[in-house]
Amino acid sequence: MDIQSIKNRFGIIGNSPALNHALNVAVQVASTDLSVLIVGESGVGKEVFSQIIHALSSRKHNSFIAVNCGAIPEGTIDSELFGHEKGSFTGAVDSRKGYFETVSGGTIFLDEIGEMPLGTQARLLRVLETGEFIRVGSSKVQKTDVRVIAATNRELLEFTLNGKFRQDLYYRLSTVPIRVPSLRDRKEDIPLLFRKFVIDFAERYKTNAVQLDDEAKSLLINYPWPGNVRELKNIAEQISVLSTQPIITASELRKFLPEKIVNRLPVLASNTPQTSGEFANEREILYKLFFDMKKDVTELKKMFLEILQNPSMAGTAARFAHESLMNDHALNGEQKQMYDVPAVMQQNNFQPGQPMSSGQPVIINHDDEIHQHEVVEESLNIMDKEKELIEKALKKHKGKRKDASLDLGISERTLYRKLKEYDINE
Repeated sequence: MDIQSIKNRFGIIGNSPALNHALNVAVQVASTDLSVLIVGESGVGKEVFSQIIHALSSRKHNSFIAVNCGAIPEGTIDSELFGHEKGSFTGAVDSRKGYFETVSGGTIFLDEIGEMPLGTQARLLRVLETGEFIRVGSSKVQKTDVRVIAATNRELLEFTLNGKFRQDLYYRLSTVPIRVPSLRDRKEDIPLLFRKFVIDFAERYKTNAVQLDDEAKSLLINYPWPGNVRELKNIAEQISVLSTQPIITASELRKFLPEKIVNRLPVLASNTPQTSGEFANEREILYKLFFDMKKDVTELKKMFLEILQNPSMAGTAARFAHESLMNDHALNGEQKQMYDVPAVMQQNNFQPGQPMSSGQPVIINHDDEIHQHEVVEESLNIMDKEKELIEKALKKHKGKRKDASLDLGISERTLYRKLKEYDINE
């Protein structure tokens, strides 16, 4: 079957070289039983490629099932994939067949494979290598004949380096990798896709298909499309339903595009539970946060040492700091005294022009109490800070994982994985 026939059959629009190459690889590998790893950003249509491979294979008359590994809780994914015996865990009132047993002879598509727990990865590796699996709560080895197609929007090779994904499983899955291009890498296909979508929606909603003028078409092509084909289809539907003009101008199109383009840099998570692909890697987020904190602390240390070595600056700096702190923090009398630089210098017998010896501690007296401050280089190990934040959140919420995960801005499943990773006792 030629590429154009496959595009017509599966509704694939576009003629970019990158897309055609991915389709050619899918066609070539379909007739084999090799494992395939489909890589691409969210919304590029990875599941369509799995359906193409199954439809062109010798297994096309047998079952095909798509499983989203990121949507199944860690505690039940083994049961879903491999089945379980009656009484093997709380709630297992009957024996149950897993997907690898029911789809034997067919194809199983494992989407978001990067979210699969390490224990389940070991079970999957055994299936790929020997075709054997064991139900949860059983000791009986069973056989299955399933072709595995996996997909991910993550860089699994990086996951193998930090222990989040088994290296042996990665190389076993990626026997034949297929990289589906993002929409911004196939800009010549954007007008074709948009035209196809607006025609389909015009038929569905009994309206006339809208058209873009040249400026609007240029804006559409140069928009980065972080959501890829899924986002483009969504925008086309909005325009088809809400637009009152048959010709869409650039100014009209901008009303439907997000005001702020979503960037791919780490951002601080909100209190909304985290889902796969929704936020950047948690360690990158923490790294940015602690880098900014270290920068601020370094600036404060530098300013304070300059004041101690040049007391003539103390009056101006103290007034500035006093006004800022009073406005920002509404300090009480005791806190204001702590930031009174001239008073601190007087208590420590500093004289104008007197040099500050390296490493000399600063002693501040408050009601006959002596506090010493020494410059200590704080730890910037990201894993230590992440562990510390998790422990604080658990302590704050008295060990309640759900509340702690909401406070941290991560999913309860991710929190559970990190508790095991850092060996945190609740």
